[in-house]
Amino acid sequence: MKDIVVFSGSAHRSLAKEICEHLGVPLSGADISRFSNDCIQAQLLANCRRRDVFIVQPLVPPTQENLMELLLMIDAARGASADYITAVMPHYAYARSDKKDASRISMGGRLVADMLKTAGATRVLTMSLHSPQVQGFFSMPVDQLTAIGVLAEHYQGKDLSDWVVVSPDFGNAKEAATFARLLGVPMAVGSKKRVADDKVVIDSIVGDVVGKKAIVIDDEVATGGSIIELLDKLEEFGCQQASICTTHGLFAGKAVDRLQGHHMITEVVTTNTVPQDHPDWTQLEVRSVAGLFAEAIRRTHDGKSVSKLFRGVDPQYAPPPPRDGLF
Repeated sequence: MKDIVVFSGSAHRSLAKEICEHLGVPLSGADISRFSNDCIQAQLLANCRRRDVFIVQPLVPPTQENLMELLLMIDAARGASADYITAVMPHYAYARSDKKDASRISMGGRLVADMLKTAGATRVLTMSLHSPQVQGFFSMPVDQLTAIGVLAEHYQGKDLSDWVVVSPDFGNAKEAATFARLLGVPMAVGSKKRVADDKVVIDSIVGDVVGKKAIVIDDEVATGGSIIELLDKLEEFGCQQASICTTHGLFAGKAVDRLQGHHMITEVVTTNTVPQDHPDWTQLEVRSVAGLFAEAIRRTHDGKSVSKLFRGVDPQYAPPPPRDGLF
């Protein structure tokens, strides 16, 4: 991996180190400091001149400080004459601010994308954006990875004869359908209406869940409000128990207490796109996505296709069917 340099901000150094282990390169040093007036300063401690620079920094709490760190590190790499600068953001927090759904409301997803471009980023590498249209906010190449295959590995090999994959809403139905296909089980969908950031109403379940066990899959779990509302409705419809599966386990506010104490939940499966520090939560299973990001970084650096990482987990990237006489 000659001419590649990987840095990490303060948000998730353990993931950055694991990515570097897969790549076989050292994690280069960075000094994040503060002036007396509380302004942040970033200094990169490795040569970036004519190098391919990757900066690992998910946007997790404290989100604004981690975002500012990332912008300053990108600016430092640009000032150090890096050839390419990739912002590796396993979790892009502002993806939920993707539309104007109220008067005079901001769209943070687009604004942050513009800020990354202005700072000097030439590419973004992320995972499971909240909405597909968020990719359109960026005026630079964006590679969006999926953890569907990594999460499915947790369930494969188990007896899933009486299980069903459940999506909390129709917006997540495509991902749930892919997940159900990988596991070879049916799926159901909740009819959800969001009334506040931490409050939703689910008035019905589309699909058969009577007497079944549910794998509830969502792209992220923040406060857990949607999950609890869905579990109550599933139990009303005759579902017996549930395994919660999510790419981004944010578990903000009272989410851990809500999920840990719910009688229907047998386990919570997530990835390490965000730091997970819950040593007493025995139901929590954390799957690593470091290998996926490392392979995406390797392919980006070598000028190879990143879409091959989706084969087998996304029908859009399946190999073309054979044609008689040619294959």
